[in-house]
Amino acid sequence: MMHTSIDSAAGRAARYAALLGLMRAGANFGDHITQSGRDAVLKAATDAAPVTYKGEQYGTRAGRAACLRHSLTYTATQAAVIGVGARALGVRLPAGRLLAALAVTGASHYLIDRREPLRRACDAIGKGEFYRHNSGGINGSYLMDQAVHHLIEAVACLIPAAD
Repeated sequence: MMHTSIDSAAGRAARYAALLGLMRAGANFGDHITQSGRDAVLKAATDAAPVTYKGEQYGTRAGRAACLRHSLTYTATQAAVIGVGARALGVRLPAGRLLAALAVTGASHYLIDRREPLRRACDAIGKGEFYRHNSGGINGSYLMDQAVHHLIEAVACLIPAAD
């Protein structure tokens, strides 16, 4: 059994809290501000469910490219916010572990934002009806998307927060 001093446990907890706050802020900005309008519209396009944007139809290839661009700018935004915030707070984060956490959030963001994998997962766990709900100001697919992003970020932040 490994014993940890209260100071090092408190330090890890503080690192985790700072990192989670910064990562979430970067994610929210990257998802809603950094993302281009074009990528937001096209990122889930498939040949089976094409998307029309400015009078032209787009399928899987354009959807994958848009989602990749968005995921890269999203992850870069997270990295920038974390870098500036950690420096301002004097929080040292191991570069390799931080890159691993960002890789987890970036790759998972791509999968979730392609929409079909998340829809299938929601169907599999009995949440398909809520995923498809879109009335009364409630957009189930968006809420499920955000819930999964938040959970993955919370887990990914454990990687660089550890000693």
